[in-house]
Amino acid sequence: MTKQKSNQADDNQESLIDVVRLTKKFEDITAVDEISFSLNRGDIFGFLGPNGAGKTTTINMLTGLSRPDSGTIKAAGLDCTKNPKAAQHLIGVVPDESNLYPELSGFDNLCFCASLYGIRKKERCERAGELLQVFGLKESANRKFSGYSKGMKRKLTIAAGIIHRPPILFLDEPTTGIDVASARQIRQLIANLNSNGTTIFLTTHYIEEAERLCNRIAFIVNGRINRIDTVENLMRRTQGQQMVQFAFQTATNKACEYIIAKFPNLRCKTVSEGICVESPQPIRVGPLVRLLEDNGIEVAEAKKIFPTLEDVFVEITGIEARMMKQEKEKMKMGGNA
Repeated sequence: MTKQKSNQADDNQESLIDVVRLTKKFEDITAVDEISFSLNRGDIFGFLGPNGAGKTTTINMLTGLSRPDSGTIKAAGLDCTKNPKAAQHLIGVVPDESNLYPELSGFDNLCFCASLYGIRKKERCERAGELLQVFGLKESANRKFSGYSKGMKRKLTIAAGIIHRPPILFLDEPTTGIDVASARQIRQLIANLNSNGTTIFLTTHYIEEAERLCNRIAFIVNGRINRIDTVENLMRRTQGQQMVQFAFQTATNKACEYIIAKFPNLRCKTVSEGICVESPQPIRVGPLVRLLEDNGIEVAEAKKIFPTLEDVFVEITGIEARMMKQEKEKMKMGGNA
């Protein structure tokens, strides 16, 4: 097995959650395999991986919904391995599917959630009203939750997760399956929560979302963490890398074959838009276009692009990021999330 790399970004940081060699098995399947990491105060910590990688299982153990088979979890110095509920008052949880009551209004859902944390009636009513205002749901406060749009449901579910003002918030796929405008609003809400002092643990299938929001990232595949680092350090892997993307008039699977045969010093991969050619040295586009067209492949567009966190993810894990998004969207459409 690949040895997990230490995260030097943890040095001199105040740790709110410490996970050491956490493991969870389901019969013969190891869902989480001896993972170790720390969640530092002020982080937006991205936990990235495909379906079945162990993301939700990890969240369930960290939030007390599932017991680990081995390893330790400490939250703010409290041992949550022996007592999973020890830090429950310190954390808020937003699952990938809403756990609110469809027959209750938005206001009543928030008040009910507040009551579970022992918040007095006057305070919980005030807090519910405050959050409905902040999340842009005040006009829908008295509507049944079942009548909310997907984006509104996600916002209210996040509001319910922070009703008790937890210093740590767990967000499991907060923007999957909602419209673009609502996703943008939720990303802004997450950024605002963090700027106001909430430490956030975020799982997402959307690499670009993690790149926008997170300061630290962990890549998890098959229950193992491949890499943990700051976004800045991860992006250094692609500094100086030259990339040119080609789109074609008609689909072809021969383009990379021709390029690599003629220019073995170049790297070439298929992407959704066509192909992407990479090199640490400047790439001359003209010879590549002539090569492709000499072989009957008509180039519609050739453009230089800048490497992203998605490129880093693919390099480290070997998994195409677009496959992660497609997997999740298929699950949502099929109602199997």
